[in-house]
Amino acid sequence: MDFEFSEEQRMIQETARRFAVNELEPLAKECDREEKVPPRELLTKAAETGLVGSIIPEAYGGPGFGFVEQAIITEELSKVDLGLCLSVVAATFGSENLVFYGNEDQKQEYLPPLVMGEKISAGAYTEPDAGTDVAGVRTRAVRQGDEYVINGNKMFITNGTTCDWMVALCVTDPDAEKRHQRQSLIIVEADRKGVTRSKITGKMGIRASDTGEISFEDVRVPVDHLVGEEGRGFYQLMHFFDTTRTMVAAQGVGVAQGALDKTVQYVQERKVFGKPLAVNQGIQFQLAEMATRIELARTITYKAAWKVDQGRIDPSLNAMCKYYAGETAVWVCDKALQLHGGYGYIDEYDVQRFYRDAKILEIYEGAKEAEKITISRRLF
Repeated sequence: MDFEFSEEQRMIQETARRFAVNELEPLAKECDREEKVPPRELLTKAAETGLVGSIIPEAYGGPGFGFVEQAIITEELSKVDLGLCLSVVAATFGSENLVFYGNEDQKQEYLPPLVMGEKISAGAYTEPDAGTDVAGVRTRAVRQGDEYVINGNKMFITNGTTCDWMVALCVTDPDAEKRHQRQSLIIVEADRKGVTRSKITGKMGIRASDTGEISFEDVRVPVDHLVGEEGRGFYQLMHFFDTTRTMVAAQGVGVAQGALDKTVQYVQERKVFGKPLAVNQGIQFQLAEMATRIELARTITYKAAWKVDQGRIDPSLNAMCKYYAGETAVWVCDKALQLHGGYGYIDEYDVQRFYRDAKILEIYEGAKEAEKITISRRLF
C-alpha cells in the first residue's frame, strides 16, 4: 500500500493550490456577496493551467488525468471557495457521459472546446418532482423522423444559465416494461429554439456557481444527439454518479480543510484574558477532532477515486466517501464558526461562507440519506 502522491500528482496539487490562492481568493467575497459567477477569463486561465476537464482524454485535448488527480484539483480549489471551485471543475459537468458513452463524432465536436475553456457544459437531470428518484423524470423526448422533440422542465441545474450545451435525461420509451429502461441521455444545445433558462438566486451557499431552471418546449434535436443506446440513460447516469461522487467528496474534504486552516490561524491571533485562544487545551482538543475527521474523509475519498481509476468502481464505497465527507464538512465548519465566536458570524471572515457552502454537500448528487441506502443495500 502506497499513500503517497506521485511526483506528477504533487505538481498538479501545487499548481491547483497556487491557482486557488492567486485567482480564486481575490474574487471569493465579491462573487458570494453579489451572487455572481466569476468572469469567463477565470475559466480561460484555469484551462490554460490544465485544471479544466481533468478526466477528458488527451485525444480530445484534455489532460487525460484520472479521478485521483481530479480529486486533488477539487480539494485544493475548495479550500479557498467552493462556488468558484465549481466554476472551474464543474465547467465540464455532464461531459463525463460523452467520455464514457459518446460516439467518436460527439467526442470530437463537444469535448475539445470544453478543455480550452471556450464552452461550458451541464448535466440536466434533476426535475421539480424528481431528484433522488432519478427514474421518476417526466421530461419527454418523442422521436419524429430524424429528430427528437423534447418537452419538460429541469431544476437546480449547475451551469443552467451559463452552459453552451447540456446532456439531458429524457423519457424516450414511457411504455417500457422496466421503469429503469424508459430514459435516455440526449445532448441539447442551450441556444436551440424552445429552450428557456432562468437563474436561481437566494441560495444559501455556492453563490459563485451558476444554478438554473431549464424548460424545454418543443425543442428539436437530431437523433444523432443520443448518447449511447436508447433506453440506457438511467444506467449510464448511475455509472456517472458512481464516479463523480468522488469529486463531491473531495469538495467536502477541501471545504473542511479550508475552514480548519482559517481556524488554526485565528485561534493563534485571537487573544482572550491576555493569552491566545490556541493555548487553551479545550480549543486544542476541538482542533484535533476536526483534523482527525478530515483525514478520515480524505483517506476514504482518495481510496474510492483510486478504485475508480483501477476500473474497480465500488458504489458502496463511493456513497460512503460522499456522505461522510459532506457530513464532515458541515461538522467541521460548524466547529470552526463557533471557535471564531461573533467574528465568525460576519462576512468579514471567510468561515461563515465555508459554513454556508458546506451544507450543499449533504444534498446534491445524492442526499446523504440516499447514500446510506446504497451502503445498507450492499451490507445485505
